[in-house]
Amino acid sequence: MQLKAFSVSEVTEYIKKVMDNDIILRNVRVRGEISNLKYHSTAVYFTLKDEGAALKCVMFNDYSRSLEFTLQDGMSVIATGRITVYEKGGLYQLYVQSVQMDGIGALYIAFNKLKEKLQKEGLFDLDKKKPIPKHPRKIAVVTSPTGAVIRDIITISRRRNPTVDIMVVPVLVQGSSAADEISNALRILNKRKDIDVIIVARGGGSLEEIWPFNEEKVARSIFASRIPVVSAVGHETDFTIADFVADLRAPTPSAAAELVVPDINVYQRELFLLKTKIMNLMKAQVLHSKKEFEGLKRALYLNNPIKKNEVLKQRVKNLKKSLTKEMLSIFNQKKNELLVLNEKLDSLSPLKVLTRGYTIVLNKEGQVITSSRKVKTSEEVDILFSDGRATAVVKEVKEDGERI
Repeated sequence: MQLKAFSVSEVTEYIKKVMDNDIILRNVRVRGEISNLKYHSTAVYFTLKDEGAALKCVMFNDYSRSLEFTLQDGMSVIATGRITVYEKGGLYQLYVQSVQMDGIGALYIAFNKLKEKLQKEGLFDLDKKKPIPKHPRKIAVVTSPTGAVIRDIITISRRRNPTVDIMVVPVLVQGSSAADEISNALRILNKRKDIDVIIVARGGGSLEEIWPFNEEKVARSIFASRIPVVSAVGHETDFTIADFVADLRAPTPSAAAELVVPDINVYQRELFLLKTKIMNLMKAQVLHSKKEFEGLKRALYLNNPIKKNEVLKQRVKNLKKSLTKEMLSIFNQKKNELLVLNEKLDSLSPLKVLTRGYTIVLNKEGQVITSSRKVKTSEEVDILFSDGRATAVVKEVKEDGERI
């Protein structure tokens, strides 16, 4: 006898009825560790797991809003709700109505233990963190070669500054061998001389998925790097050991590109402002120098020896002209005075008297004989006339009153 064939919907509907009618599954409390935690607009999705199995869970916002704590990957909890079939997905899941904490999961214990150990060793100390270069020329990105992470980093980097060289170093970012690949990539990059900064990145995920970045070997490789390392793992709320050891923690891979790659537009604006400032300073300096030059030019003009010599020469010339004029005036004045005196003297001159018929008698010594007593008989004398002289011999001398 051949069995009846049921459709998928019929089988799924049957299983759903069985589970919905099960008294235990209608209201069950399940203990496990949260994994693959994801927040959506209407509900919170996660997986409860232990060493032997995993159970899908969904908690709608009407219930999640009443939680007094924040769900996190690795958290050990007890979830209460009902288990039924999600028909479209063909899977069963726990529809959670309430959650209470049940201690810390194994991964969280390992995380905190390693964190405490490395912190005591000083791997998280701020004074040991290297500065991120402001103007990197080449950036190495250690991440998966496929996916949104590397695309976002490259896109943002190209938009901000297309001159920056991006070197992709492909590695596994989850799984048992991921930590070794990440550590080896960091060690190889540190042998190069052309890398300015390293970004270690991956997208979000469960605690298990991002666990390689909580491995001790990765943490020590980051700390030993002579090249500054930026950690960009998961979402903003995700923290890894790599974040604490790295020289800079970026909340997301996209944010890492924003933090590491300088915006060329900002540089261009700053360059324009700097250029404008320099031009204004140069103009002001040129104007100041021009004024200073004009002042020195005037001072040089006034203190120039040649100019001073010309001024002195002109002054001497003017003084000479003035002196000549003054001397000529004095000369003419004295000349006129001389003429007047000459006329007066001429009018008093004995020679002038001779023109009126008088004569002057001189002895041989040329002395004027003013008295008859000063002449002797037979003495030779000179007689001066107005138009000449004559020599005569005295024949006779008579006194006053005597008749000549």
